[in-house]
Formats: sequence, C-alpha cells, structure tokens
Amino acid sequence: MDDLKGVVDQPEDWPVLERQVKATGRVQDFVEDRIATPNGEEIVRQWVEHPGAVAVMAMDDQGRVAVVHQYRHPVGYRLVEPPAGILDHTGESGLRAAQRELAEEARLAAGDWRTLVDIFTSPGGLQESIRIFLARDLSPAQLPEGFVIEGEEIDMGLFWLNLERLVDLVYQGEIQSPTMVSGTLALALAVEQGRLDRLRPADADWPARRAKEQRDREFN
Repeated sequence: MDDLKGVVDQPEDWPVLERQVKATGRVQDFVEDRIATPNGEEIVRQWVEHPGAVAVMAMDDQGRVAVVHQYRHPVGYRLVEPPAGILDHTGESGLRAAQRELAEEARLAAGDWRTLVDIFTSPGGLQESIRIFLARDLSPAQLPEGFVIEGEEIDMGLFWLNLERLVDLVYQGEIQSPTMVSGTLALALAVEQGRLDRLRPADADWPARRAKEQRDREFN
C-alpha cells in the first residue's frame, strides 16, 4: 500500500505572473491573478481576499452550546451561528480575538480554551480561514470597554441549545453556517470519543494564518 502520511492539507503557492485588484472593499478585496501552473500553462483565477476569522463553541456543564441568531444579508437568511468575528485588530492573536468575541456577543468568559477545528470556508474563491475554539468553564463577562453594538448585532439573539439538538438540526438541513456545522460535528465527535481534554491547545500553530501572512508580504 502507498504511504498515505503525506495526504494532508499543505501550503503551496503557484507563481503569480500578474495580479489585478478589481475592487476594494471595507473588509475584502476582489482579486484577479494570472498564474503559472506546474505543467507550464497559464490560468486566470478570481478570488476574494479576507483577513480570516475565529469562532467559539462555548459549552456549559449541561452540554448546552451558546449560539447567536444573526441576519446575514448576502444569503438572505437569519443563521444559527457560534459567536464569531473577523481578525481585524492588528497584532491580536486568534485566541485573544476569540475571547473578545465571546465577551462581545455572548457576555461570557471561559476558563478552559482549546482549538477544536480549523477550516477554509470556501477555498475555491475565498481566502477566509477560520479557527473554531472550544470554550468551557464558562462565567458571565462584561462587554469589552469601548465596544459598541451596531449593525446586524443590534438585532441578534443569544440562545442555549443542547449539543444533541444542534447535531439533529445540522442533519435536518436547518443549520447551514459552515462554522456552526463544522463546530457542531467536530464537538459532538470529540465528546463521543472522549477527546475534549486531548484537543490541541488554544495557541496551537495555525498554518493557514502563516501561509496568508507570507502571501500578504509578497504583494503588499
């Protein structure tokens, strides 16, 4: 049998012969690259830059998970999601961003943080990578100083749903957010396998972030 140890996600960056920024937005830019493939062809790919994000599966001692119910205009849905946010604070670590988002969106702090799962949300056309954390040993928290509730968050509800209920909703097609689906199924399997205390530490290496930062340095 062939050695399958190398069949994992790994950084790779084909040479960019030309880059054009077609549109610049507040958070994301729309980019067109002309790329040289390994066999000598040239291809054009259009994609969206993204700063990356974090999400938090906050689970209490009763097996309930804190979720928000947030309007998402691009898809025309109010989605069930974990507390989450983009990495738009310069120099802020993924863990610190997750702690801030949990306080902002759920008024919670946690005494135990783990890395649950890392995902690319839509790698065919979007650069966004998300680290989903597991937060336990929960306690009430104040809103971070200077934080102002605005936009969609003004009309966002916070609810506690049992993990088993979340799994059922995923398989019934009633939960579709990639962070909620990935976080729910990863957490449910970790619970079933007794893996919670063997998850990666909250400050575990995040290769997708390093790859993004290297690419950003090349073009900025």
